[in-house]
Amino acid sequence: MTLLESPESTGATVVAKPEGKSSGGGGFGRYLLVRFLLIIPTVFILVTMVFLLMRTTGDPITAAQGGRLPPEQLAERIHAAGYDRPLLVQYGDYLGGLLHGDFGTTISDNRPVTQVLVTYGAATLELAVYGLLVALLVGIPLGMLSAYVRDRWGDAVLRVFAILCYATPVFFAGLLLKLVFAIKLGVLPVSGRATTSTELNLQLLEGKTGIYLLDAIRLGDPAAVVDVLEHAVLPAVALGLLTGGIFLRLVRTNVIGTLGTEYVDAARSRGVGELRLVRKHAYRPALIPIITVIGLQVATLLGGAVLTETTFEWKGLGFQLAQYLTARDFVAVQGIVALLAVIVAVTNFVVDVLAALIDPRVRY
Repeated sequence: MTLLESPESTGATVVAKPEGKSSGGGGFGRYLLVRFLLIIPTVFILVTMVFLLMRTTGDPITAAQGGRLPPEQLAERIHAAGYDRPLLVQYGDYLGGLLHGDFGTTISDNRPVTQVLVTYGAATLELAVYGLLVALLVGIPLGMLSAYVRDRWGDAVLRVFAILCYATPVFFAGLLLKLVFAIKLGVLPVSGRATTSTELNLQLLEGKTGIYLLDAIRLGDPAAVVDVLEHAVLPAVALGLLTGGIFLRLVRTNVIGTLGTEYVDAARSRGVGELRLVRKHAYRPALIPIITVIGLQVATLLGGAVLTETTFEWKGLGFQLAQYLTARDFVAVQGIVALLAVIVAVTNFVVDVLAALIDPRVRY
């Protein structure tokens, strides 16, 4: 037991403090536990909302097949699928199926939803990674440049560019990119993930991952790798600019704030140039908010992937989600949305952990 006391003349009370414990002892472990446990109610609420919203239009069988089947056959299918039972019973079965990894069976093509998720999930993951890379490559350097030339015409141009990036609908940006680079200039493919011959070779590959770039590298064919990357450029740019504009503004604001701190002023007084201050001293603290915001932007990327995949016929979960919405296949829709909700929740947990490791202040 250590004693913290003031001089006797002050009349202060002696305060006991246990040895071996600091003010932040166990803070990181508690922080991780709390953040992990928050995944459960987050996913539960999202899944419940999806289930209830899907049921506002009635049962999935009627939504998908209503008007196409005689009333007797429609009633038989509804009864066979159990959609004539009380809503609370259906909800309990739905949650039970999710806990066992059963997302149901699609109505339009009679496929297990888990098969759809496995088949097309890799394509969406690949596109989201490409988009995030573009966002980081655009947002961080341009944000630092904007901070370096702040309050000058270059700064104004970059700020307008950032606004255009996150204000332009992703499908509109995709259409413009296709018009310029695929149709007008003819330097990049207009749609798809690869040419037909490359796709056939990748499908024949044993133990394929579904991530075309990895599979093309495993195939050992440089032409296939180039083909896959060429098809990924326009979708990645269209999706990445959506988040890149946000990163640009965030980096600019934080770098300018860091440039006003005392340790930067001390370096400036020693004759360190402004460009070196930005590159060596100001940008690292400015990246901490970027890591925190990445978790939030994953949801934006996944939402944007739906429109991006539809625009470029990139056959991932977003493309399939649009197809199932058109077919009013709500079983498939709620399965895909439930998976995306889990991905967003888990990603935010991982980002929170990384942010806590980089900046210990976030857990106290």
